[in-house]
Amino acid sequence: MEDCGGVTAGSGKKPFQLTRSLTYHHHQGHRPAASAARWRRQQLADEPRAQRPQAVVLYTTSLRGVRRTFADCTAVRAILRGFRVAVDERDVSMDAALRRELQALLAARARAFALPQLFIGGRLVGGADEVRQLNETGQLRRLLDGAAGQDPAFVCDACGGVRFVPCTGCGGGRKVFVEEEDRVVRCGECNENGLIVLDSLLQNCHMVMAIGE
Repeated sequence: MEDCGGVTAGSGKKPFQLTRSLTYHHHQGHRPAASAARWRRQQLADEPRAQRPQAVVLYTTSLRGVRRTFADCTAVRAILRGFRVAVDERDVSMDAALRRELQALLAARARAFALPQLFIGGRLVGGADEVRQLNETGQLRRLLDGAAGQDPAFVCDACGGVRFVPCTGCGGGRKVFVEEEDRVVRCGECNENGLIVLDSLLQNCHMVMAIGE
């Protein structure tokens, strides 16, 4: 009969003892507080993280006043549709605030104002020429890796894909009557075109995106 050490009982030989596990004796409960904290930070660093989809933001214009600009916006939009990714398209002709937003972003990067402009993951990719070149070399596909997917045929039921709707407060007229003051005032809910961005639009279109440096 053998004991747990693999030695026959009554043989007179010294039982073989297994080496104690270093892992067992370095259990977190026996660690000093600082050591345990470092161990936990390393453990968290090794754990896979759930990454948020990369934001794909495209500034465009729907105005046809400058044919080249309108054609470039259409071309970049078509290229992105081919990758079946969700694109947050911001039409600067629909809202002056979007134009100021893009102007600030480009100025911070010492770039002149031009349309279209593509941002991926908060970083400026460039205009139509840069996007075409990246697409031809295959680099655009790598940049879009991690972006949220979307069927190119998808159209938001709320806005029809244009992101803006007429203001429900003034009907798009930009003026409302205040009974308490008995006068007409400028509507504070809409932009200069009498339009508003639906609060639910970003959720419906899965385009909750922000631009960073």
